[in-house]
Amino acid sequence: MPNPVRAVTFDRASLAMRIVLIVTGSIVIALAARLRIDLPFSPVPITLQTGIVALVGATLGARAGAMAAALYLVEGLAGAPVFAGGASGLAYALGPTGGFLVGFIPAAFLAGWLIETGRARTALTVPLAFTASMLVVYLFGVPWLANVVGIDRALAAGFFPYLPGDAIKAIAASALWFAGARLSRPT
Repeated sequence: MPNPVRAVTFDRASLAMRIVLIVTGSIVIALAARLRIDLPFSPVPITLQTGIVALVGATLGARAGAMAAALYLVEGLAGAPVFAGGASGLAYALGPTGGFLVGFIPAAFLAGWLIETGRARTALTVPLAFTASMLVVYLFGVPWLANVVGIDRALAAGFFPYLPGDAIKAIAASALWFAGARLSRPT
């Protein structure tokens, strides 16, 4: 059965359009960092980024989604105020949240790959794909954070408290993705 909902296919898109979409993806990830909620027990802020990274990957596809996340990271390293709360620079990227930022790249790739290959196409599998994408962020972020605060504290301050919110983000991002897919279908 063909996948009725597909990521953006770049085979037919011009190079200029590819660049525009990748840059737009990085901007959307940066905008998701603007809303920052700090928890008193954690150096890791709550943002909308994990859900948006999955959404960008699913929308642009594995390669372009990963490129958008990588561009976002480069923008922040170069000094653009794109990290949580408008932060930027190498010092921020090497701090407690650095692993989470790096994890955005494979997370976007995974979400895009799951959509492109048709492994995620239903109201059940797309949120699961987005959840898997978010867990990839933790695979990079929690060990990095553990180097700063220790493993027990890293799990308590950078993993467990964020799971309920990420479940909500996965569902919301899936709803947005399906809505966008419906709008993009030819009538």
